[in-house]
Amino acid sequence: MKRLDPDKLSVEFGSGVTPTDPITPRRYTLTHSDITAELFLTIAQKYAYNQINPNRDEVLAEWRVDEHGYYLYASVLVDGEFGLVKAFIRNRIFIQELPLALEAIVYGDRDFFKAHPNLNKSPIYVNFISSYPAFSRTEYWGKVSTYK
Repeated sequence: MKRLDPDKLSVEFGSGVTPTDPITPRRYTLTHSDITAELFLTIAQKYAYNQINPNRDEVLAEWRVDEHGYYLYASVLVDGEFGLVKAFIRNRIFIQELPLALEAIVYGDRDFFKAHPNLNKSPIYVNFISSYPAFSRTEYWGKVSTYK
């Protein structure tokens, strides 16, 4: 797994969100630059769709709650108008890069996790969005503490 370089991560908070609150709604938009390898994390009440590029290689995540408690739910777009071969390649890239992306989210919002230490035990689920059944799935990716 590639390790996060904190110097390559920029974090921005949207209105209505502080470094420690609220838990919900709290959404993460993680994008990157292929040229500089920089990561850009926006933490806000809504996703930062204005920062998403045409390649659609962002990771979107949000806090959700159910009868078992809070969990982090992330989504990635495996395909769209990309075709089967491209979907296969993108699926492999997302699997390879997701640990780094999740580490960036956890590190970028570290004050939030210090303020809410119980959330470190929360599970992470990743929804791989695809029109191809082989790539369309939701997977368990461990607990938040795995990415600290």
